[in-house]
Amino acid sequence: MAMNGLSKMVATALLLVLAVVPAAFAETFTVGGTAQWNSGVDYTAWVTGKTFRVGDTLEFKYGPSHSVNEVNKAGYDSCGGTPIDSHSDGDTTIDLKTVGPKYFICPTPGHCQSGMKLAVTVVAASSGTPGSPTPPSTTPTTPTTPDSPPAAGTPETPTPASGSTSPPPPKASGASKGVMSYVLVGVSMVLGYGLWM
Repeated sequence: MAMNGLSKMVATALLLVLAVVPAAFAETFTVGGTAQWNSGVDYTAWVTGKTFRVGDTLEFKYGPSHSVNEVNKAGYDSCGGTPIDSHSDGDTTIDLKTVGPKYFICPTPGHCQSGMKLAVTVVAASSGTPGSPTPPSTTPTTPTTPDSPPAAGTPETPTPASGSTSPPPPKASGASKGVMSYVLVGVSMVLGYGLWM
């Protein structure tokens, strides 16, 4: 009887730990950074260099003279049209759920026309670990022998050991190590708690 309850508790705790792990990869972007959703901000420049993925969140923080309308491309270009969704609570979060472009404007007269509009392109959630290295190229190289120096301008590469046919696996990135540590600590805590019961 006690083991059955313990098993259910451990299974539930493991599910909770595993449910939290994908959230570690999601990112919340405060639109406009420290300037927030406000007049006089270059939102095209703010988007530059950022990757928005399914699962990420846009957070619009703004004062009472502003609001947020999600619009289509035509509404974005014309600073009008019928909004897909409207928000005026001062702290609006938009969960990015689908791949493709998303458009937002401030509908206060004159604000969108003066640049208070945002266009982001949402890409699929990463199937791998963020920041994980790409596998090395499989292009064959000419190994050098210990007796012959490498050709000028060619970096010296070690000769693979006999019988070795593939390069070693890439090292895990810091992000994957952190998440793995998080999962292992969570599982250890659950199992440790179960042992004390």
